[in-house]
Amino acid sequence: MDLSYYFKLAIDKKASDLHLVEGSAPSLRIASELVKIEEESIPFGELKYAVYNSLDKDTKERFKQEKDLDLSLEFHGSRFRVNLHFQEGRVGLSARLVPMQIPRPEEIDCNETIYKLTHLRDGLILVAGPSGVGKSTTLAVMIDIINTERRAHIVTIEDPIEYTFQDKQSIIEQRQLGRDTKSFAIALRSALRQDPNVIMVGEMRDLETINAALTAAKTGHLVLSTLHTSSAAETIERIVDYYPVQNQQQIANQLSTVLRAVICQQLLPRANGGLVAAREIMINNNAIANLIKHGQTEQIQSVIQTSRAEGMITMNQYIDELLTKGIISQQVARNRKRDLETKAVYY
Repeated sequence: MDLSYYFKLAIDKKASDLHLVEGSAPSLRIASELVKIEEESIPFGELKYAVYNSLDKDTKERFKQEKDLDLSLEFHGSRFRVNLHFQEGRVGLSARLVPMQIPRPEEIDCNETIYKLTHLRDGLILVAGPSGVGKSTTLAVMIDIINTERRAHIVTIEDPIEYTFQDKQSIIEQRQLGRDTKSFAIALRSALRQDPNVIMVGEMRDLETINAALTAAKTGHLVLSTLHTSSAAETIERIVDYYPVQNQQQIANQLSTVLRAVICQQLLPRANGGLVAAREIMINNNAIANLIKHGQTEQIQSVIQTSRAEGMITMNQYIDELLTKGIISQQVARNRKRDLETKAVYY
């Protein structure tokens, strides 16, 4: 089995993702749709053999022991974020195509509000959304704006490294889990001793990492990270819920002070092909901070809705704007708008 062939196909077809699983047909995700590229399933053992042959000895041993592995691979001049895993004793591979060049802000519809957030000197900025909606790309664009416009020391902690930055005005250090550090939390604590101005954490995935991120944000650093949540209110609730009940009020108070903004995004099919980002943007003003402090997150949506002058916008408002501009279809708008009663998004 030639892995290189499938990665080349993903590049040629402009796919966002490649899926290879033993016992299933090879598939690509093109414009949000999963498309089989062969009718025959991958025979048992064939993908495992090909994967093992493509890994160095240490990486292969780590995959055997941990059963899950995230890494970056390059094929045909393109970079892929790859996850290797086992399912039913068989090897599976999921790969996300990562552009070699960091997009320009206008290419990802980075608006004035997001641009202004890159000028902040401290606090916590979160980019939220499900997997595959461009959270890492939004963070990369924001980091590159800082890199272009400010003399700063930027430390990124990633799993794995996706976009590779080149020093411009700033000095950038990129650390990868497994290779350069054992965990997000350890790397975050270490970063505080490295005189950073900006710290980017790939994901706040556990209590230890969240603790370290909040500490960094309240001690004069700008911290950017991601969460797998679908709204600003849910993002705040998720962070607070990580803590024991007796500590939740203290964390809510702290979060109300250090949080600067939450950007929640999803990708929608464009009317003329391709994808466009739709974003809910919450800025932590006095009204929002007061709601966070008192645990009244259910009222956050109303504040966002009535605070357009401060750069805030709800997901439904953003989708309505895309529809009005003719960027998306009526059907897409209807399917992707949030049901405010159930909080569900229909695909």
